[in-house]
Amino acid sequence: MTLKTVGIVSTGDMGHAIARVLRAGGFRTVTCLQGRSARTARLAEAAGCETLPDLATLVAVSDVVLSVVPPASARELAAQMAAALEQTGAQPLFVECNAIAPQTVREISELVSAAGGRFVDGGIIGLPPRAPSTRTRLYVSGPEAEAVTALSVPGLTVQAIGPAIGHASGLKMCYAALTKGLCALATELLVAGARMGLSDALRAELERSQGDLLAWIEGAVPRMPPKAYRWVGEMEEIAATFAHVGLTPRILEGAADLYRFVGETPLREETPEQRQRGQTLEEVVAILASTQASVSPNAAARGRPAG
Repeated sequence: MTLKTVGIVSTGDMGHAIARVLRAGGFRTVTCLQGRSARTARLAEAAGCETLPDLATLVAVSDVVLSVVPPASARELAAQMAAALEQTGAQPLFVECNAIAPQTVREISELVSAAGGRFVDGGIIGLPPRAPSTRTRLYVSGPEAEAVTALSVPGLTVQAIGPAIGHASGLKMCYAALTKGLCALATELLVAGARMGLSDALRAELERSQGDLLAWIEGAVPRMPPKAYRWVGEMEEIAATFAHVGLTPRILEGAADLYRFVGETPLREETPEQRQRGQTLEEVVAILASTQASVSPNAAARGRPAG
């Protein structure tokens, strides 16, 4: 099967960047903006993505559909896609690219397959792609995963890792537990240090003994605030993944609490393409340290404050 037309839902930070590199690589990219924000529409236009009136039309013209939405929206979109598949009788490859637990992916696979769809598990690792860099990887797994590797273009490498549904998403969960879990831990300890008046001493020690890690933190933490609200669901999916294999979910539930707190501060109003506040590590820590943390539902149940 030759892949020519790629449907992308939705064209947010990651989705529109994928659309841009795929279009530059010779693919036709299409999307549907029903229920999407004005910002998502602007990003779709900037990526040169063709807008279609509804999901049924998108399904009918696409050879492959990439689901790139916040984790909490993955099931809802899959249900809408299943309805569109049944309505049209079309059979594009449906690639579930969201940061969700393997058990959640398997549930979605059954939903899509029951509607006559063809399903591939996916997991995106790396920043939104920009050609000619190839640092962004889309790992895929499932019986038809190899077909999706045809989407490899400058800026995006698609790599199949086997026939099992759940392996690509499991890899994403483990990797994101490190990167976004570490970002949450770094943010929390730096805010705690600031609230105790220890920022200068703490930074001096990090420079002395953890220079490479501090350099990573200086890049990761300032990029985080505009995305924090989306990372809450991702941390909860990672927690569910670990619980499913008999490990504690509480480490990543704590990371979800931290990102929930960040999403309740003035930094929540920032977007990745238009930053006004929190552009350096020091600014982010200062804003968070001066903001009173609320108690999240999860944290309240465990008897401790978020963040």
